[in-house]
Amino acid sequence: MNRDGENESLWQFTMPEYVPKHAHLPTTPIDVVVVGGGITGLATALALQKGGKKCALLESHNIGFGTTGGTTAHLNTFFDTTYAQVADRFGAESAKLLLQAAEQALALIKGNIDTYQIDCEFEYKDAYLFAQNDDEIRQLEDLTDGAERAGLQMPYTGQLPVTLSFERAAVVSNQAQFHPAKYIYGLAKAFEEAGGVLLQHCMVQSFEEKELIELQTALGSLKTKQLIWATHIPSGINVFSFRCAPYRSYAIAVQVAPQQYPKALVYDLQDPYHYYRTQIVNGEPYLIFGGEDHKTGHDEHAADHFTNLEAYLRQYFDVQQVCFRWSSQYFEPTDGLAYIGHMPGHSENVFVATGFGGNGMTYSHIAANLFSDVILKGRSQYSEVFNPARLKPVTGFSNFIKENADVVKEFIGKRMSVQKIGSLAAIAKGEGRVVSYEGETVALYRNMNDELHAIDPVCKHAGCIVQWNNAEKTWDCPCHGARYSIEGTLLTGPATKDLEVVKLKE
Repeated sequence: MNRDGENESLWQFTMPEYVPKHAHLPTTPIDVVVVGGGITGLATALALQKGGKKCALLESHNIGFGTTGGTTAHLNTFFDTTYAQVADRFGAESAKLLLQAAEQALALIKGNIDTYQIDCEFEYKDAYLFAQNDDEIRQLEDLTDGAERAGLQMPYTGQLPVTLSFERAAVVSNQAQFHPAKYIYGLAKAFEEAGGVLLQHCMVQSFEEKELIELQTALGSLKTKQLIWATHIPSGINVFSFRCAPYRSYAIAVQVAPQQYPKALVYDLQDPYHYYRTQIVNGEPYLIFGGEDHKTGHDEHAADHFTNLEAYLRQYFDVQQVCFRWSSQYFEPTDGLAYIGHMPGHSENVFVATGFGGNGMTYSHIAANLFSDVILKGRSQYSEVFNPARLKPVTGFSNFIKENADVVKEFIGKRMSVQKIGSLAAIAKGEGRVVSYEGETVALYRNMNDELHAIDPVCKHAGCIVQWNNAEKTWDCPCHGARYSIEGTLLTGPATKDLEVVKLKE
């Protein structure tokens, strides 16, 4: 299973490539097209297909290519945005509905596992949150008080399942964990067996709303009655690009002394916080440890975050081997709640699910439940809580779209002298850098064979300059989160085109 970076996650190395039954687009209109082959898209497509809709799921790479293949797979009924914050911003009833939606999301995951007999190591776990100083104690008190007012019990406890010092701790039961790649492969199989059409390597390039919605894809055109974007940020320039900030999170999977593997989910309250859990894969136990979050493209030394995680962990655990390290991207919503529902600026036949923050595993099935209710039953009790239309218009946004919808930048004829640019780029093997050249900028990468590669660094989404990610060996847009390979190939949207290659001449 491929992912959108150089590093291999714990979930990848045991997973073969998923081979769908279909290689061509349907020739007749579809009831619902779901764009995005992560956990959100697959759970939604399966629910709708089983509900009687004819569905097609389109994925631009392979299923699990993005964040689903790089999650740490915590299944929680509490969120990074606390229930106290939700109650303060949206009202006490919204906080209660959020908890109810989360509980139903975990129930759907367990129901899918049981119904389709998906072997994905699902386990219910207790989750512990702990404070280490006075500020964190106050934060924990606000968190637990808000949760209990919403209906989630988080009693205090005098112990932790890890050997870390703490001043106060709380525990919440009936949380869970699983192997996300095995789970989505099970969803994909069930979806296809139910008659759904799953197509990989099928990027949606554009769509137009007529009597039916007409999509242009890498494999041709397709018509549908309804369209769901389950790709984090929908492709192209839209309001979500300016209301959801892209972040990267880092994780390592290590082997420690046998008695040190926690039998629960554990979270500190640092900023950014750390999280711990155990996963057994092929009979081998791994301690998964994550954190070090930062905005995408805003750190020149991204690889240092792996070093920081390892150094921190070694202070408290007998780390015997670091087996895997990886990072993934998520989008943080402006006001703290996900956007799930009708896509602003479009008809009621176009839907979107985005802004999941660090809680994508739970939000994925909140979205699947919500879309099922709206499309199959005509309404959902959660529509207002997650309503994307709560986004306020951006001043000058219409003009911005007109000016940037098709970003084109001429770059010195797309040719350069190796000799001239070589003098500017004291770049080590395996490293990349954006440099100035005759009043322009160019993104350079030197491979391990000492060959220099050059691309136009202007992101094809909205014209920002990409930055080098030395952790994943990718070019990342610091504005809206589009990511590209060393050669400029698009890895993740919201862009829809590759970066342009600059030919180097002798």
